[in-house]
Amino acid sequence: MSNENPLYQNRTYRKLCTRESLTTFRATVKETDLAISACRDLTAEAVRAILDARTPLETWLETHPDFATSLVPVPVTGPAPALVRTMAEASQKAGVGPMAAVAGALSESVARALLPYSSEVIVENGGDTFIAVKGDTTVALHAGDSPFSMKVGLAFKDVQAPFAVCTSSGTVGHSLSFGKSDAVCVVSPSGALADAVATSIGNRVAGEKDIDGAVEFGKTIPGVEGLVVVAGSRIGFWGALDLVRL
Repeated sequence: MSNENPLYQNRTYRKLCTRESLTTFRATVKETDLAISACRDLTAEAVRAILDARTPLETWLETHPDFATSLVPVPVTGPAPALVRTMAEASQKAGVGPMAAVAGALSESVARALLPYSSEVIVENGGDTFIAVKGDTTVALHAGDSPFSMKVGLAFKDVQAPFAVCTSSGTVGHSLSFGKSDAVCVVSPSGALADAVATSIGNRVAGEKDIDGAVEFGKTIPGVEGLVVVAGSRIGFWGALDLVRL
Protein backbone atom coordinates (compact mmCIF):
# COMPACT_ATOMS: atom_id res chain seq x y z
CA MET A 1 0.00 0.00 0.00
CA SER A 2 1.36 3.41 -0.96
CA ASN A 3 1.81 6.11 1.65
CA GLU A 4 -0.33 8.37 -0.57
CA ASN A 5 -3.37 6.23 0.20
CA PRO A 6 -5.70 8.36 2.41
CA LEU A 7 -6.30 5.40 4.70
CA TYR A 8 -2.61 5.46 5.61
CA GLN A 9 -2.29 9.12 6.53
CA ASN A 10 -1.59 10.37 10.05
CA ARG A 11 -0.60 7.01 11.48
CA THR A 12 1.52 8.44 14.26
CA TYR A 13 -0.12 5.89 16.56
CA ARG A 14 2.14 3.27 15.00
CA LYS A 15 4.74 4.40 17.51
CA LEU A 16 2.43 3.85 20.49
CA CYS A 17 3.96 0.56 21.58
CA THR A 18 7.52 -0.13 20.46
CA ARG A 19 10.27 -2.41 21.71
CA GLU A 20 13.86 -1.67 20.74
CA SER A 21 14.84 -5.34 20.81
CA LEU A 22 12.28 -6.22 18.12
CA THR A 23 12.22 -5.76 14.35
CA THR A 24 9.25 -3.78 13.02
CA PHE A 25 7.74 -4.35 9.57
CA ARG A 26 4.46 -3.96 7.69
CA ALA A 27 2.20 -6.66 6.30
CA THR A 28 -0.70 -5.72 4.02
CA VAL A 29 -3.50 -7.65 2.32
CA LYS A 30 -6.27 -5.57 0.71
CA GLU A 31 -7.66 -3.25 3.43
CA THR A 32 -5.67 -4.94 6.18
CA ASP A 33 -2.50 -2.96 6.93
CA LEU A 34 -0.59 -4.17 9.98
CA ALA A 35 2.47 -2.83 11.75
CA ILE A 36 4.19 -5.80 13.40
CA SER A 37 7.12 -6.10 15.76
CA ALA A 38 8.78 -9.48 16.24
CA CYS A 39 12.18 -11.05 16.89
CA ARG A 40 12.87 -10.97 13.14
CA ASP A 41 11.17 -9.92 9.91
CA LEU A 42 8.22 -12.29 9.47
CA THR A 43 6.47 -10.52 6.60
CA ALA A 44 5.78 -13.69 4.63
CA GLU A 45 4.43 -15.51 7.66
CA ALA A 46 2.31 -12.48 8.59
CA VAL A 47 0.78 -12.20 5.12
CA ARG A 48 -0.08 -15.89 5.26
CA ALA A 49 -1.68 -15.39 8.69
CA ILE A 50 -3.74 -12.45 7.40
CA LEU A 51 -4.98 -14.53 4.47
CA ASP A 52 -5.81 -17.44 6.77
CA ALA A 53 -7.98 -15.11 8.82
CA ARG A 54 -9.46 -12.96 6.06
CA THR A 55 -10.38 -15.64 3.52
CA PRO A 56 -12.96 -17.50 5.65
CA LEU A 57 -14.35 -14.16 6.85
CA GLU A 58 -14.74 -12.84 3.30
CA THR A 59 -16.47 -16.05 2.24
CA TRP A 60 -18.84 -15.75 5.20
CA LEU A 61 -19.68 -12.13 4.39
CA GLU A 62 -20.60 -13.05 0.82
CA THR A 63 -23.45 -15.21 2.09
CA HIS A 64 -24.20 -13.18 5.26
CA PRO A 65 -24.10 -9.52 4.15
CA ASP A 66 -25.95 -8.38 7.27
CA PHE A 67 -22.90 -9.42 9.30
CA ALA A 68 -20.91 -6.73 7.47
CA THR A 69 -23.44 -3.90 7.69
CA SER A 70 -25.38 -4.37 10.94
CA LEU A 71 -24.83 -1.84 13.72
CA VAL A 72 -26.29 -4.24 16.28
CA PRO A 73 -25.24 -7.79 17.21
CA VAL A 74 -25.99 -10.53 14.68
CA PRO A 75 -26.62 -14.05 16.06
CA VAL A 76 -24.50 -16.78 14.49
CA THR A 77 -26.03 -20.26 14.33
CA GLY A 78 -24.66 -23.38 12.74
CA PRO A 79 -21.14 -23.82 11.37
CA ALA A 80 -19.10 -20.62 11.08
CA PRO A 81 -15.41 -19.65 10.92
CA ALA A 82 -13.74 -19.20 14.29
CA LEU A 83 -13.08 -15.51 13.62
CA VAL A 84 -16.75 -14.95 12.84
CA ARG A 85 -17.82 -16.55 16.12
CA THR A 86 -15.26 -14.53 18.05
CA MET A 87 -16.50 -11.29 16.51
CA ALA A 88 -20.15 -12.20 17.06
CA GLU A 89 -19.59 -13.02 20.73
CA ALA A 90 -17.66 -9.79 21.32
CA SER A 91 -20.28 -7.66 19.59
CA GLN A 92 -23.03 -9.31 21.62
CA LYS A 93 -21.30 -8.38 24.88
CA ALA A 94 -20.64 -4.83 23.71
CA GLY A 95 -23.98 -4.22 22.01
CA VAL A 96 -22.54 -3.17 18.65
CA GLY A 97 -22.32 -4.62 15.15
CA PRO A 98 -19.91 -7.52 14.52
CA MET A 99 -17.53 -5.53 12.30
CA ALA A 100 -16.75 -3.28 15.27
CA ALA A 101 -14.62 -6.21 16.46
CA VAL A 102 -12.84 -7.07 13.22
CA ALA A 103 -9.61 -5.06 13.60
CA GLY A 104 -8.94 -6.29 17.12
CA ALA A 105 -9.85 -9.84 16.16
CA LEU A 106 -7.43 -9.77 13.22
CA SER A 107 -4.63 -8.31 15.37
CA GLU A 108 -4.96 -11.16 17.83
CA SER A 109 -5.31 -13.83 15.16
CA VAL A 110 -2.14 -12.72 13.37
CA ALA A 111 -0.17 -12.26 16.60
CA ARG A 112 -0.99 -15.75 17.82
CA ALA A 113 -0.09 -17.21 14.41
CA LEU A 114 3.35 -15.57 14.64
CA LEU A 115 4.16 -16.64 18.20
CA PRO A 116 5.60 -20.01 17.09
CA TYR A 117 8.19 -18.01 15.10
CA SER A 118 8.90 -15.27 17.65
CA SER A 119 8.79 -15.29 21.45
CA GLU A 120 7.51 -11.70 21.45
CA VAL A 121 5.03 -10.18 19.00
CA ILE A 122 3.19 -6.86 18.79
CA VAL A 123 0.55 -6.40 16.09
CA GLU A 124 -1.10 -3.02 15.47
CA ASN A 125 -4.12 -2.72 13.19
CA GLY A 126 -5.52 0.78 12.86
CA GLY A 127 -4.90 1.62 16.51
CA ASP A 128 -6.03 -1.80 17.75
CA THR A 129 -3.00 -3.56 19.17
CA PHE A 130 -2.38 -7.08 20.43
CA ILE A 131 0.69 -7.42 22.62
CA ALA A 132 2.49 -10.66 23.44
CA VAL A 133 5.65 -9.70 25.32
CA LYS A 134 7.29 -10.47 28.65
CA GLY A 135 8.29 -7.96 31.30
CA ASP A 136 7.39 -4.28 31.33
CA THR A 137 5.85 -2.33 28.46
CA THR A 138 4.17 1.04 27.97
CA VAL A 139 1.48 2.00 25.47
CA ALA A 140 1.24 5.70 24.61
CA LEU A 141 -2.20 7.28 24.39
CA HIS A 142 -3.01 8.90 21.03
CA ALA A 143 -6.01 11.19 21.51
CA GLY A 144 -6.10 13.64 18.63
CA ASP A 145 -6.02 17.28 19.75
CA SER A 146 -6.53 16.48 23.43
CA PRO A 147 -3.75 17.85 25.67
CA PHE A 148 -3.27 14.27 26.91
CA SER A 149 -2.39 12.93 23.45
CA MET A 150 1.09 11.32 23.42
CA LYS A 151 1.73 12.91 26.82
CA VAL A 152 0.43 10.02 28.92
CA GLY A 153 0.53 6.27 28.53
CA LEU A 154 -0.50 2.98 30.07
CA ALA A 155 2.32 1.18 31.86
CA PHE A 156 2.09 -2.59 32.23
CA LYS A 157 4.46 -4.21 34.72
CA ASP A 158 5.79 -7.77 34.59
CA VAL A 159 3.55 -8.83 31.71
CA GLN A 160 3.12 -12.61 31.56
CA ALA A 161 0.11 -13.13 29.27
CA PRO A 162 -0.87 -11.62 25.90
CA PHE A 163 -3.43 -8.81 25.92
CA ALA A 164 -5.07 -6.24 23.67
CA VAL A 165 -5.21 -2.46 23.87
CA CYS A 166 -7.82 -1.24 21.38
CA THR A 167 -8.72 2.36 20.66
CA SER A 168 -11.82 4.06 19.28
CA SER A 169 -12.07 7.75 18.50
CA GLY A 170 -14.78 10.07 17.26
CA THR A 171 -12.22 12.67 16.19
CA VAL A 172 -9.32 10.61 14.81
CA GLY A 173 -9.24 8.05 12.01
CA HIS A 174 -11.81 6.57 9.64
CA SER A 175 -13.58 4.06 11.89
CA LEU A 176 -17.30 4.59 12.43
CA SER A 177 -18.15 6.21 15.76
CA PHE A 178 -21.34 7.96 16.85
CA GLY A 179 -19.54 9.77 19.66
CA LYS A 180 -17.05 12.61 19.95
CA SER A 181 -14.41 11.13 22.24
CA ASP A 182 -10.80 11.89 21.45
CA ALA A 183 -9.90 8.36 22.54
CA VAL A 184 -11.38 5.34 24.25
CA CYS A 185 -8.80 2.66 25.07
CA VAL A 186 -9.92 -0.74 26.34
CA VAL A 187 -7.64 -3.42 27.77
CA SER A 188 -8.70 -7.07 27.55
CA PRO A 189 -7.19 -10.51 26.94
CA SER A 190 -9.45 -10.58 23.84
CA GLY A 191 -8.66 -8.38 20.87
CA ALA A 192 -12.18 -8.67 19.48
CA LEU A 193 -13.78 -7.74 22.81
CA ALA A 194 -11.45 -4.80 23.41
CA ASP A 195 -12.22 -3.45 19.93
CA ALA A 196 -15.99 -3.87 20.20
CA VAL A 197 -16.18 -2.39 23.69
CA ALA A 198 -14.02 0.59 22.71
CA THR A 199 -16.51 1.33 19.93
CA SER A 200 -19.49 0.88 22.22
CA ILE A 201 -18.06 3.17 24.91
CA GLY A 202 -17.02 5.74 22.33
CA ASN A 203 -20.57 5.88 20.98
CA ARG A 204 -21.69 7.09 24.42
CA VAL A 205 -19.31 10.05 24.64
CA ALA A 206 -20.59 13.25 23.06
CA GLY A 207 -18.44 15.43 25.31
CA GLU A 208 -16.59 15.73 28.60
CA LYS A 209 -19.80 15.41 30.63
CA ASP A 210 -20.32 11.86 29.35
CA ILE A 211 -17.01 10.43 30.55
CA ASP A 212 -18.18 9.18 33.96
CA GLY A 213 -21.21 7.37 32.55
CA ALA A 214 -19.15 5.83 29.76
CA VAL A 215 -16.60 4.50 32.26
CA GLU A 216 -19.38 3.06 34.42
CA PHE A 217 -20.83 1.28 31.38
CA GLY A 218 -17.50 -0.16 30.28
CA LYS A 219 -16.60 -1.60 33.66
CA THR A 220 -19.75 -3.76 33.66
CA ILE A 221 -18.69 -5.83 30.63
CA PRO A 222 -17.07 -9.17 31.54
CA GLY A 223 -13.61 -9.55 30.06
CA VAL A 224 -12.73 -5.85 30.23
CA GLU A 225 -9.74 -5.39 32.54
CA GLY A 226 -9.28 -1.64 32.20
CA LEU A 227 -10.28 1.37 30.15
CA VAL A 228 -9.45 5.02 29.53
CA VAL A 229 -11.80 7.67 28.13
CA VAL A 230 -10.48 11.00 26.87
CA ALA A 231 -12.65 13.91 25.74
CA GLY A 232 -11.09 17.33 25.44
CA SER A 233 -9.28 18.25 28.65
CA ARG A 234 -10.85 15.51 30.76
CA ILE A 235 -9.75 11.92 31.22
CA GLY A 236 -11.40 9.07 33.09
CA PHE A 237 -10.09 5.59 33.70
CA TRP A 238 -10.87 2.37 35.52
CA GLY A 239 -9.18 -0.95 36.17
CA ALA A 240 -5.74 -2.24 37.05
CA LEU A 241 -4.01 0.44 35.00
CA ASP A 242 -0.97 2.60 35.69
CA LEU A 243 -1.41 5.91 33.92
CA VAL A 244 2.03 7.47 33.46
CA ARG A 245 3.43 10.70 32.10
CA LEU A 246 5.57 10.23 28.98
